[in-house]
Amino acid sequence: MTVQMDSTAAPTTPAVWDELVSELPVGLVLQDEHGDVLAANQLAGSLLGLSRAELLSGRRPDGWRSFDDSGAPLPKPSELSAQVLRTGAQLSLAVLVEHAGLAHTRLWVEFTPVRHRGRGCVLIQLNPVHDDMPHSRGLLDSLTGLPGRALLLDRLQQALTRARTLGTLATLVLVDVHHLAKVNTEYGFDKGDELLAVLGGRLRAGVRADHTVARYGGDEFAVVAEHPNGDGAAIADRVRELAERPVRMGKGRALRPELRVSWVTSDGKAPLLSVLDCVEKRLHH
Repeated sequence: MTVQMDSTAAPTTPAVWDELVSELPVGLVLQDEHGDVLAANQLAGSLLGLSRAELLSGRRPDGWRSFDDSGAPLPKPSELSAQVLRTGAQLSLAVLVEHAGLAHTRLWVEFTPVRHRGRGCVLIQLNPVHDDMPHSRGLLDSLTGLPGRALLLDRLQQALTRARTLGTLATLVLVDVHHLAKVNTEYGFDKGDELLAVLGGRLRAGVRADHTVARYGGDEFAVVAEHPNGDGAAIADRVRELAERPVRMGKGRALRPELRVSWVTSDGKAPLLSVLDCVEKRLHH
């Protein structure tokens, strides 16, 4: 869900921004839809190993690089902003920052879509990681009990790594419950939540136990499957068949969910974010 920021307030000056966030124990960066930094606190620069001027200007010193968990270079800031704003959902990544071939910091980075003064922006929160993965950070969806987006990305990264090293394949299937807002309007938000919970339960019970079923976004589910061969079409067909079954909505009425389904299969050589970008574009276009 996109966070709304007050667009009628006076513009935030650098001094006010510094006063508000300089003492927070996390790094914060506000980035526009083009990937340009609008504001940042000093801790963000320290965690990234950048001076304030380098952070705000987008310049990077020689030998500075950033990677995701797979070791793949991160996409450009403009590409990350576009992905987060297109999906309207938070993106969480484990990131390694490197200077001249030496590890500088390992960070847990959360990208959140916001609207500031009528424009789409991304608020980036940076936390240092002191262990392999901050698994305690809200990994399960409270409505369905399924893994949330952060845990899904971790599972997908592991599947891609195994595919690359073992010569197998990993398939990611996305399911969009189309026109969920109409369901909420006609039946009420409680029934809309019930629909999502039923679909999540069906998917979890109907696919193999070694597949990951997760709630990807407000009205989207994801399935990660590993297999030795094939193109993933059979997995996507099974997911669609499970999710399309009618759901009772009370008073003898049943609803057949309207769905959009997309999938992509990888041998693990493509970076995680490229896999996500591909399947999201297929889903929405």
